[in-house]
Amino acid sequence: MTNSAKQTASKVGDHAVVETGARLGFVVSGVIHLLIAWIALKVAWGLGGGSADKSGALQTVASGSTGPFLLWLAVIGFVFLALWQLTEAVVGRHGAEASDRAKAVGKAVLYAFFAYSAFSVSKGAGTSDEQKTDEATAGLLSNPGGRILVGLVAVAILATAGYHLWKGWTKGFVEELERHPGSWAVRTGQVGYVAKGVALAVVGILFASAAVSSRAAEAGGLDAALKTLRDQPFGPFLLTVVALGFAAAGAWSFVKARHAKL
Repeated sequence: MTNSAKQTASKVGDHAVVETGARLGFVVSGVIHLLIAWIALKVAWGLGGGSADKSGALQTVASGSTGPFLLWLAVIGFVFLALWQLTEAVVGRHGAEASDRAKAVGKAVLYAFFAYSAFSVSKGAGTSDEQKTDEATAGLLSNPGGRILVGLVAVAILATAGYHLWKGWTKGFVEELERHPGSWAVRTGQVGYVAKGVALAVVGILFASAAVSSRAAEAGGLDAALKTLRDQPFGPFLLTVVALGFAAAGAWSFVKARHAKL
């Protein structure tokens, strides 16, 4: 990477428009987490259906009178978050290690996908995350060595779950902020990261089950994972705890919107 490329990326990342847009993206992420928590609570206690995942949250936004406007805000926020993460991958200011750059690239791809999902819903063409998961898993299983590929996906998801749990336990997320936000905010972040780690662990187990059985339907995304928790002994209570954790993750996103290092 040339110095001129790094300088250009640094200027883009430091631009006031990009920083403001990225903070908007954190706010949007917080709202989506809160909506997922609300849908999960309704699912836990049989108060309504819906997908307890990103697609369900975006559909909920779209159903409101201000839905189109809010969805476009989501698109803009996620696009700027993706752009900012790309500049971080190039410049490496908040971690020059190769692993930190790789994580920034991964987050950029994830936020770009979120932006595309919000755009698709705004055009009335969005499909559920569960359908996309089933189709992608079926595509992997149809290839030679498909079970191994799905198994590798399961391992990657379980590793991500472990990372979330570790980050929540060690409070490593505080390093991402410009200043300490206070003990209550840190506790919120811990609960949020642990809850997402638990949910991702269940997703990983579902993919592992699909790899063992060679059945794409065994795999599942966040919605399937949360509903799997609901179907366990004391499931409604377990899902309620995880839902509250997702609400805490939403609150933490609002903290990042104000205090994140950008």
